[in-house]
Amino acid sequence: MGEETPALPADLGPVRSALIEWYERSHREYPWRRTEDPYEILVSEVMSQQTQLGRVVDAWRGFLERWPTVEALAAADRADVVGFWSDHSLGYNNRAKYLHEAAGQVCTEHDGEFPETPEDLEELMGVGPYTANAVASFAFNDGNAVVDTNVKRVLYRAFDVPDDDTAFGRAAEELLPDGRSRVWNNAIMELGGVACEKTPGCDREGCPWREWCHAYQTGDFTAPDVPTQPAFEGSRRQMRGRVVSTLREYDELPLDGLGPRVRVDYAPDGEYGREWLRGLLEDLADDGLVEVDSADGTVVVRLRR
Repeated sequence: MGEETPALPADLGPVRSALIEWYERSHREYPWRRTEDPYEILVSEVMSQQTQLGRVVDAWRGFLERWPTVEALAAADRADVVGFWSDHSLGYNNRAKYLHEAAGQVCTEHDGEFPETPEDLEELMGVGPYTANAVASFAFNDGNAVVDTNVKRVLYRAFDVPDDDTAFGRAAEELLPDGRSRVWNNAIMELGGVACEKTPGCDREGCPWREWCHAYQTGDFTAPDVPTQPAFEGSRRQMRGRVVSTLREYDELPLDGLGPRVRVDYAPDGEYGREWLRGLLEDLADDGLVEVDSADGTVVVRLRR
């Protein structure tokens, strides 16, 4: 599987531009996104491991008030750092110990200056490949493509990349624009965290990749971190995908005009008839994908823009 070539669009320019423009137009405002200080970014990355970002904000601010520089943290009593970690329910206390030790390394081995490449950052205690790459990207704009769970979900759904770490890494690197790791890695992680969550909000969040997205076109939103769904052929997932694909061809369709295009055996009063189709449309409407209007006794369906 690792040898497969991801089916990325031939022209990546519009794909990249669409995502960056979407991100720059509207994204979640976390304070660490407004700094390029590698110490502040490292603290945010370590705190964010398996912790909801909304809960990290106050802890991050409090931590930096108490230890505002890498030198201050290196000089701190380790018990105080671990105590802060525990008081703020930030997960495993060894992360606090490693962060304290990494601060000491920066001060003693690098004269207080953070390494700038992922390879050098990974030499710091407790800093793995993902965290090293994130700090290199967000602090120095000199990272590789970040591949976390959110990014894997996006690549799997959007471009049908196989569930294989090598394939994910290759696709992520190919998508990464030269010299733009800071904005790109923020943007693709934001896409996975906002529009392409386990339950996607494609239209609700204005996903910029809908026109290329395999999942959006088929209605199959399975992903590596989403439970495997039942057989696709003849499933509601397949029918939902046909509804979306059909409506992409037409501005709008009446219920009985849509039905036969979704199932050839559609019959208004049959097993696969209006009641069955309305059920599909209710699901799609709940997901923010379609709009269903009734006017003059006629039910009209359209994609939600």
